[in-house]
Amino acid sequence: MSDNSLSSPISKLSGIGSRKGSILHRHGISLIQDLLYYFPRRYLDRTSITPIRKLEKGMTANLIGKVETFGEKSIRRGKIFQVIISDETGLLNLTWFNGVRFIKKLFKIGDHIAIHGKVDWYNGPSITHPEFDKLYPDDDPIQTGIIVPLYPLTNELRLNGIDQRILRKMVREVFRLGFIIPEFFSKSIIKKYKLISREQALNQIHFADNTINLNDARRRLKFEEHFFLQLLMAHRKKNIELLKTKALRNIGPYFHTISEELNFELTDAQKRVIKQVHQDLKKKVAMNRLLQGDVGSGKTIVSVLITALVVGNNAQVAIMVPTEVLASQHYEYFLSFLNKVNIPCALLLGNMKKKERQSILKGLKSGKVPVIIGTHALIQDDVKFRNLGLVVVDEQHRFGVNQRLKLIQKGLNPHFLAMTATPIPRTLSITYHGDMNLSIIDELPKDRLPVITKIVDPGRLKKIYAFIKKEVESKRQCIIIYPLIEESQKSDLAAAVEAHHKLSKIIFPNLNVGLIHGKMKSEEKDKVMLDFSKNKINVLVSTTVIEVGIDVPNATIMVIEHAERFGLTQLHQLRGRVGRGPNKSYCILVRRNLAVAAQSRLKIMQETNNGFDIANEDLKIRGPGEYFGIKQSGFFKFKIANIITDGLIVKDARTAAFNIIENDSSLIKKRNQMLRDIFFVKYSDQLKEITFS
Repeated sequence: MSDNSLSSPISKLSGIGSRKGSILHRHGISLIQDLLYYFPRRYLDRTSITPIRKLEKGMTANLIGKVETFGEKSIRRGKIFQVIISDETGLLNLTWFNGVRFIKKLFKIGDHIAIHGKVDWYNGPSITHPEFDKLYPDDDPIQTGIIVPLYPLTNELRLNGIDQRILRKMVREVFRLGFIIPEFFSKSIIKKYKLISREQALNQIHFADNTINLNDARRRLKFEEHFFLQLLMAHRKKNIELLKTKALRNIGPYFHTISEELNFELTDAQKRVIKQVHQDLKKKVAMNRLLQGDVGSGKTIVSVLITALVVGNNAQVAIMVPTEVLASQHYEYFLSFLNKVNIPCALLLGNMKKKERQSILKGLKSGKVPVIIGTHALIQDDVKFRNLGLVVVDEQHRFGVNQRLKLIQKGLNPHFLAMTATPIPRTLSITYHGDMNLSIIDELPKDRLPVITKIVDPGRLKKIYAFIKKEVESKRQCIIIYPLIEESQKSDLAAAVEAHHKLSKIIFPNLNVGLIHGKMKSEEKDKVMLDFSKNKINVLVSTTVIEVGIDVPNATIMVIEHAERFGLTQLHQLRGRVGRGPNKSYCILVRRNLAVAAQSRLKIMQETNNGFDIANEDLKIRGPGEYFGIKQSGFFKFKIANIITDGLIVKDARTAAFNIIENDSSLIKKRNQMLRDIFFVKYSDQLKEITFS
C-alpha cells in the first residue's frame, strides 16, 4: 500500500490520534476513502438562507444566527433546553426536549450557528430539535460567497471536538497531500453517460465551486452507487443463465382444453404474460421471472394455464403460498380446472394426518401427483419429486431467501416463477428484482367492477352500519379493519377486541360478527377464515392479518378504521379483498386524523384503483425501506443515491453494469480489475445476500 493510497488509515492526517481515531471509527470513518465518502448532509450558500423575519409557520428553512442567550427550563415532564438566536431581522427560539444534558454543553453566547428545521409559531418563530452546526468566520456564505458543506454530526463527535471545522480541515488535507483517487470507470463509460471523473466528483461534493459543479458531482456519485447494485444484479442473472435445465417445449393437450373452456376471455395482458413464460420454458436455461399483477388482475388463472403447459411436458409443478387458507383457496381453484383434464392435484399442509401426508409424498416421488400446492410444508426434507419442472411462489416477499432456495433445490434447476400482488414501481423493480425478468398484468378483466372508495368522518358511521345491515340482508358480507401498529400493539389489539364486542352486542346483535387478529393461533385463524368464506360470518372484524390470504367473492363492503394510519399500498391491498364477485363493492375509509398529509393520502385512494399509480405515490411518501418492510430496508444502504428520484440514473447505471457483465462475467479483464476489487471486497455482504436470493 502506497503512502498516499485511499486505503491509508485516517491517522495519516494531522491531529488524528488514537482517541479521535477510535471515535471516528465508530462512525464508519477508518480509512481515507471512508472520509471522502462521508458526504455532507446539506449545504449553505447565499441562496439557501432565509432571514428570520421571513420565516412562516410550516416552512422548512436554513438560517444563520448568533446565540444571544440560552438556558434550561423545568416543565411537568422534566427539563427543556432553549436557545435564542438573532440575525439582523429578528429573533428565533430553539427548543430541545431530549438530550438536554449533552446539548447544553455545545453552546456559548456569541456563537454563530447554522440552523435547519421546520418552523412553528409560539409567540414568534420557533424550531423544535433543529439540526445545527457551529460556524466560524470563514464559514459564512453571505460573507465569503462560497458553498459551505455541513456534515452529519452526533453528540459524541461534537463533545469530543470533532465538529464541522475539523471535518472540513481533514478533507482539505486529503486533497492538499495529493492522495491518489483512481478512476474505476472506463473512458467510454464516462463519455457515454456524461460523467465527471471520480476525483472531480469527490472534490466538488465537499468543496463545490458552484451549484452546477455540485450537481455534476452528485450525479456521478449517485451513478456509482446504482452501478454497483446493478452489477450485483447482472452478476446474479448471469449465474442463473448458466444453470442448465430441461426445456419444456410442448404446449400439450391440457393447456388448449382449459383455455378453450374458459367462460371468460383472457385480457391482452394475461395473454402476453403466458407467451413470455412459454418462451422462457422452451429454453434450456432456467426461467427466473417475476409476475406482477394488481389485485384482481387474474394472476391465478395465468398460473393455472402455465401449470397445464408444464404438466403437458411430463414435468411437476410446486406452488408455495404463505398461509394455509390461501393454499386451500388456490387448491380449490386449481381443482376446478385441472379436474376437467384429469390432472391430479394435491394439497400439502403442516397439520395433515400422517396417512394422508404419506400418500401425497409417495405420489410426488413417483410422479403420479404432478401438481402440489402448499405452504412452507413443501420444503420439509421428506418432500421429494420425480421431475420438478416449475416452482411457483405466490406473494414471494412473504418467504425468506432460504425457504425459496430450499424448494428450488428439490429439482434439477427447475424453472422459477415468483408472483406478487404488490405493484412495484419500475425503478424499484429493477433495483430490488433486477436479476429477474419482469412480467406485468396491467389491466383488469373486462367484467371486473371498480371498488367505489369513500372517505368518511366518524360521525357518518351510523349510516355506514345501516348500509352494512342492508347488504347482509341481501346475503352479502362485510369486513371491518382496525390498524395494528408495531409501536402500540397492545392498545390497537385491544381496540379491535373492544370494537368486536360493541359491534356484536350493540350494533349488530342479530348478525354473526367474527374476530381475527395476528395473536390468535393458526388453527383459530383458519377456522374463522373458513367460516367467513362459507358465509357463516356476516361481519368480520380484523386487524391487517387479512391483507393477504382471503378471496371471498361475496364480501362487498370493506370499512377501514383510522385509515390515515395505513400506507397507500397497504390500503390498496386491503381494498382488494372486496370486489371479487359480480356485485358492486365499496371501501369506506374512516379518517380520525385531519392532518393535511393524511387527507391527501386518502384522497389518492378515493381517486384511483390503479395499483401502480398508488405504489408510486406510496414510494414517494414512505421510501423504499418502509415500502418493502423492515427486513428488506437494509438492502438500500445508499449514501447519496435515491431510488425514488434517480430513475434515469438507475436506467443508465443498469445498462452500463449489464453490458460489462455480458462481456466479462467474472470481471477478469484488465480494464475491469478495479471494479472487481470493489465488487468482491467492499460489497461482499450485499453480494452474499443477493447471490442466493
